[in-house]
Amino acid sequence: MAGALMFAAGPALAAEGGKGPSEVIFIAQLAALMLTGRLLGEAMLRIGQPAVMGQLIAGLLLGPSFFGLLAPDWQHLIFPRTPEQKAMIDGISQAGILLLLLLTGMETDLQLVRKTGRASVYASLMGIVVPFGCGVALGYFMPADMLPHPDHRLITSLFLGTALSIASVKIVAMVVREMNFMRRTVGQVILASAIIDDSVGWIIVSIIFSLALHGEVDALSIAQSVVGTFVFMVVSLTIGRRLVFYAIRFANDVLVSEYAVITAILVIMSVMALTTHLIGVHSVLGAFVAGILVGESPILTKHIDEQLRGLITAFFAPVFFGLAGLSADLTILANPEILWSTIGLILIASIGKFGGAFVGAELGGLTKREGFALACGMNARGSTEVIIASVGLSMGALTQNLFTMIVAMAVITTMAMPPTLRWALSRIPMSKDEKQRLDREELEEKGFLPNLERLLLAVDDSTNGTFASRIAGIIAATREMPTTVMHITDGNVDDKKVVKAETAKAKDAASTVIEVAERAEHTKAAEDQTKLEIEVETLVQQPSTEAVAEEAEKGYGAMIVGLDKMIARKNQFHDDVANLAAGFEGPLIIADGRDEHRKHPLHGTISILVPVNGTEVSRRAAEVAIAIARANRAPVTALYVAPGNKGRSRRNEEAILKEIVALGETYAVDIRSAVRASDAADVAIVKEAARRKHNLIIMGTARRPGEKLNFGDTAAALLEKSSQSLVFVVS
Repeated sequence: MAGALMFAAGPALAAEGGKGPSEVIFIAQLAALMLTGRLLGEAMLRIGQPAVMGQLIAGLLLGPSFFGLLAPDWQHLIFPRTPEQKAMIDGISQAGILLLLLLTGMETDLQLVRKTGRASVYASLMGIVVPFGCGVALGYFMPADMLPHPDHRLITSLFLGTALSIASVKIVAMVVREMNFMRRTVGQVILASAIIDDSVGWIIVSIIFSLALHGEVDALSIAQSVVGTFVFMVVSLTIGRRLVFYAIRFANDVLVSEYAVITAILVIMSVMALTTHLIGVHSVLGAFVAGILVGESPILTKHIDEQLRGLITAFFAPVFFGLAGLSADLTILANPEILWSTIGLILIASIGKFGGAFVGAELGGLTKREGFALACGMNARGSTEVIIASVGLSMGALTQNLFTMIVAMAVITTMAMPPTLRWALSRIPMSKDEKQRLDREELEEKGFLPNLERLLLAVDDSTNGTFASRIAGIIAATREMPTTVMHITDGNVDDKKVVKAETAKAKDAASTVIEVAERAEHTKAAEDQTKLEIEVETLVQQPSTEAVAEEAEKGYGAMIVGLDKMIARKNQFHDDVANLAAGFEGPLIIADGRDEHRKHPLHGTISILVPVNGTEVSRRAAEVAIAIARANRAPVTALYVAPGNKGRSRRNEEAILKEIVALGETYAVDIRSAVRASDAADVAIVKEAARRKHNLIIMGTARRPGEKLNFGDTAAALLEKSSQSLVFVVS
């Protein structure tokens, strides 16, 4: 198809040839690279190889290695060597490098590195040090005619060392994910090691770039590079993290134009890339760190992530890797000296990386089988080495021949890795502790709370508002969710004095959320605790449907409501609550504190009854009950209300209750189960709560159609009869 495209475009290309830079040739180049890269990427995926290898091979086929041999005139026609024409496509390629590093950074999970501990650190560092030393030594023993500047041998040697030592996190992640080892302990260690490899690699590349710019190695230039990189990393991971989060939140919440968040991300990447360039290190480091910070933003929705990923994967990746393949000329391997040098390079790279990673795994406490699998996985160079080699070629640290040798090494080690890693992973048994952790994570993946990204809390300054804020803090702590406190007032929101007074009350609610979240974090098991960072912002609104609907457009996973006046009549919600609920289309959590929780909303004891019936909404209620119980070390009873007739299925009751008890066990919450036979669910719930002395009923329900806010007969009856506090989890 690519050949047909070129043939069809032939007359237009011929007409444009020799006239300087041409838009027609530029478009034809893009089309050829995207189409060929897509088709070969598809073919690679179907044989178990990464798509990026297809894109790289596409460039090799379109370049002098294949197409240039078969039809040199046509190859020169579509890919002329004139500097002006090359500059057009090179601009796309340079942007592609930054965007690929942005994407790599977004896929970098620093929490995974912290979780895996010393195993990944040892494996990565040893896997870098050994092949890096081999690469530097190789550079010193290479013939002078293979070096771009024999008098600057150290710069080339450092680039060789870096190219041999860094694994490709994207390729590693692809195989680990495909084998369903992403959550296995050894899979996480392999991935974390690759993440450290990438992070260290781009820091090294940036420092080497600085040395190359100075043209010589001296203590001052090294100190400037190291200190500048260190300061940049520290500022980025502290102040920068907060600034990036605010920028993304501003674009999401304030700007109304389409794809505003993607524009904000691209601007953040550009600013950080320019910053690293200004301090004398390569811009790739800025793009990579920008990706890390963007990936950690708590309101980066899956939809936005997929849009950005689609742009990079569909356009920039095939163009960049295709051009990298075009720049390599495999015909040089016909020279026996270069061929044997390439084979030696591949052997040194593989033995050094495999040996270093295996020794590091042993030092990190992994078994020999796990260490072998890790060493197999870390040997894939893939896209990372191609980017490093492209940087080295562009700055004159590598010759064309060395660049081609590194590309050949990247292709061969990457294509050898998937089958060897699959074989190694298949030989690793699963421990009992690992199985329990995997079961828990599988439950979380299907859960309600783990998939929330952002909370909207609508409260007033009443004790019930404080009780709802307490619940919001507990839920926010489960995933460090950014939370917006919408303080509800009857005052005039256009009056500055009213807004100022109400804003102070809103900040009190925000403080409650943070205080409760911190308390909830301390009740977790030591291995699950993190340095809690919850962003809470405030605003003042009247209880109107329009105000909530406008705020909801910013994207919230759920809204929690707690007002002083919750009930208008004996079994109906107050109009203010109904107005708030009407403006929010997503899940609701409505809190009505009673008795003790009106007197002591923040520190009152909690004992929970959660009715379950096997539906999705009752499971959501159980998740909320478990989160609250875990934070307060509260007792929980799961109640199944069976029909009063004798034809009920006892097996069904047991299965439903067993699932909820198992869900509690995954979070170290002991849940008792109970069954009551009754024709009236509300009667059974009230009696069971009284018998077991529970003071909080958490019930899953759904909205019923109609003008009034209605959750069904059982919920209405509980509003009227229950002396216990109520929390409705509404789908």
